[in-house]
Amino acid sequence: MSHADDQQGTRRDFLYYATAGAGVVVTGAAVWPLVNQMNPSADVLALASIRVDISAVDPGTQLTVLWQGKPVFIRSRTEEEIAAARAVDLADLPDQLAENANLDGAVDASDENRALSEDGVWLVQMGVCTHLGCVPLGESGDFGGWFCPCHGSHYDTSGRIRRGPAPRNLPIPVASFVDETTIQLG
Repeated sequence: MSHADDQQGTRRDFLYYATAGAGVVVTGAAVWPLVNQMNPSADVLALASIRVDISAVDPGTQLTVLWQGKPVFIRSRTEEEIAAARAVDLADLPDQLAENANLDGAVDASDENRALSEDGVWLVQMGVCTHLGCVPLGESGDFGGWFCPCHGSHYDTSGRIRRGPAPRNLPIPVASFVDETTIQLG
């Protein structure tokens, strides 16, 4: 075997490897858009988590923000509202579960398990009636909390169902304080 035959074999091997490498790159370039299109879109990722400035929310008022296409009520409760919510006998509640995504397991619907802050001032809850998805009115109803005029569901100052066709308390979304004046949803 001559030196020229060795070079020819090396050239042939190089062409095989170069062709195979180019094939892999072209296949990867063709498949990547198909795989990438299964990732969540930018607008979905943007709604996964939002930060809300609560510095302008005075005691006894609430801020309503839109998160994941649904209203969220962020309320700064007065001492009277907190006292009224904490005085409720849990046996009187149609839904005795906290419905709080921040807590593990099935904890009771005491006001302490529904409020975001330990002092009970901040209450963050989804603003969608659990009966048919209407938006309840704040500071209304027989219990001073929220009232859904569509079908007559009454919620107390802790967002717990007290009367009407709604089967569950207003749900508490995943929320946390980033600092003293900012709450992060999601």
